[in-house]
Amino acid sequence: MKINIQFVNMSTSETMEAYTEKKLASLAQKFEKIINVNVFFKIENNSKDKGKICEMELSVPGPRIFASSNEKNYELAVKKTISDLIVQLKKRKETTKPY
Repeated sequence: MKINIQFVNMSTSETMEAYTEKKLASLAQKFEKIINVNVFFKIENNSKDKGKICEMELSVPGPRIFASSNEKNYELAVKKTISDLIVQLKKRKETTKPY
């Protein structure tokens, strides 16, 4: 699995990259058909409580899977986004038929 992390209109963070890669590694152990992951970290300036946005796009066999979350910090945003991806991957796994 190839991981591409981009920070949009903000400075990069090595600790955030390491945290995201660790979480995605556990996701890859559960679902082995993941080919590529694009991760985007964004900041929303006009938000009061939230404003830390994490978007993830998975390349898997079939249509791509996308999830996004807006939380008060990036760690929560990564957790929420990955949990949304897990739900979508489980649904996809149930509908695919092994031939």
